[in-house]
Amino acid sequence: MKAIIPVAGAGTKLRPLTYTQPKPLIPVAGKPILAFIIDQLIDQGINEYIFVLGYLGDKIRTFVEDKYPDISSEFVYQNERMGLGHAVWMCRDLIESKDDLIIFLGDTIVLADIKKFIHYPHSCLAVKKVDDPRQFGVVEIKDEGLVTKVIEKPAIPKSNNAIVGLYKILETKALMAALDHNIENNITSHGEFHLTDGIMRMIEQGIIFHTMEVTNWFDCGKREILLETNATLLDRGGFPTAHLDNDSNIIIPPVSLGEDCQIENSIIGPHVTVGSNTSISSSIIKESIIGNFASLQEVTLRTSVIGNDVVMKGMSQSLNIGDNTEIDLS
Repeated sequence: MKAIIPVAGAGTKLRPLTYTQPKPLIPVAGKPILAFIIDQLIDQGINEYIFVLGYLGDKIRTFVEDKYPDISSEFVYQNERMGLGHAVWMCRDLIESKDDLIIFLGDTIVLADIKKFIHYPHSCLAVKKVDDPRQFGVVEIKDEGLVTKVIEKPAIPKSNNAIVGLYKILETKALMAALDHNIENNITSHGEFHLTDGIMRMIEQGIIFHTMEVTNWFDCGKREILLETNATLLDRGGFPTAHLDNDSNIIIPPVSLGEDCQIENSIIGPHVTVGSNTSISSSIIKESIIGNFASLQEVTLRTSVIGNDVVMKGMSQSLNIGDNTEIDLS
């Protein structure tokens, strides 16, 4: 089994943070979003990966090669983003018809029984019921989870089962043939070649798809969702955290502290992730994500996302700040 992980998006809704850092490498609960995905799949014995790169793709490639040297990694560049179906189609030369596929969007965290999903006997779509499905790929099903229709961003949805960005495909040859057909005939939805359109063509040809509902799903494209994801994962425990060498702080769990942090006279938590080599003094921080190599002095922060190499002094606010920023409001 091979895994395709598309990570070509620009993460525009998280700017300015994503001007210098690709969204899949933003940390939540102590490690990058992409690491949660890879770790889940490695735990199930998947060691062959294709990453579809685009915006800041070299940073993602460096991360994968440095942090996961033992997996088999191949990289495809999608220089023009033309939809998820197009991203998967670009991997066609690296996939054999006998390969089973897992497709897992690289900016999505899914809490589910991944083992059950991978070993499901049919092709399968991971879904979650949502209040407003109009912004997602939507699945219509009948008894026992059998998929009858998939449609991308329907104006009038007939189902509230949204696809969460996790797919299992057993009929790989049929998938690539369906995507070939759509691309050659310029069959698009909302101006893009969507994976849902390829899957719908497979269903029309009689190929069986089932669904599995996930426990939780975080599409980490907005600051509030990113912070919600961070809080939820911290509440689950098992996250990496370092220990401080002094007792001048109040730590309110759950908190994840990176390696080699210097924290003094501060109150940290709850639901705070602090990156490695970060310095914090005389500050109060809660419900926030702080990047690596940041320096914060005499600040009060809540519901904030602070990038790498940020210098801040003397303020109380809720912020969304990209990398390599210096702020002095003292």
